[in-house]
Amino acid sequence: MAAPTVFADAYVVAKRNIIKIKRVPDLLVFTTLSPIMFVLLFAYVFGGAIAVPGGTDPDAYREFLMAGIFAQTAIFGATITGAGLAEDIKKGIIDRFRSLPMAPSAVLSGRTISDVANNVLVLIVMSLTGLLVGWAIHSSPAEAALGYLLLLVFAYAISWIMAWLGMLVPSVEVFNNATFIVIFPLTFVANTFVPLETLPAPLQTFAEWNPVSAVTQASRELFGNIPEGVPTPDAWPLQNPVLYTLIWSAIFIVVFVPLANYQYRRSTSR
Repeated sequence: MAAPTVFADAYVVAKRNIIKIKRVPDLLVFTTLSPIMFVLLFAYVFGGAIAVPGGTDPDAYREFLMAGIFAQTAIFGATITGAGLAEDIKKGIIDRFRSLPMAPSAVLSGRTISDVANNVLVLIVMSLTGLLVGWAIHSSPAEAALGYLLLLVFAYAISWIMAWLGMLVPSVEVFNNATFIVIFPLTFVANTFVPLETLPAPLQTFAEWNPVSAVTQASRELFGNIPEGVPTPDAWPLQNPVLYTLIWSAIFIVVFVPLANYQYRRSTSR
């Protein structure tokens, strides 16, 4: 099928999913409430107790915190892709899509692209919340834009994993439980909320090579939120966080785009 047709079909599917968000505002509301809750909880409840370079100053921790919240939210935002596809399969919508004269890859491409738009809205809300609690960007506009773009690229790559998983599991409930069990440890055994030096040695090694730590470290550097006096990380991924994040993003896309499209062709109504 010609490329213009594929892009046109993907645009139609993406538009359908964006309109769905507009018609079901609860989805956007709860998607944004969760990161706001995390920001307020960690900033005001744990902010004075978690030590970062510079002491236990709550303002210092809030600047340290926001990049981790951004990374966690971008990953959790990508789960909307899988949950939406699991729901579409259950309702028979995927079967209807397959019966239409459209490119098979357009359904998944449109789905993942529309969820990038959702992530953009969530990042905007989170940034405004961060500004209210004392977070600020101390880098150039170009570096800050690159930080946001890197978060969206990483989330987009994760969304293809979620797309494959959403069509693989038997129900939306199973998908939500499975992703929670996997994503929660990945986002917490990292430098998202605490400095790596506070972790036991085995967990610290895992966290240093965890791609979530890399995208968090990259965001902190690009937003200018690295506290003064922080030593240079010893692990290569944290010394080159942008490159490491892009490598993992490329791996996820190369592996899971074909897997997701294969699973799409095999999926049937449940």
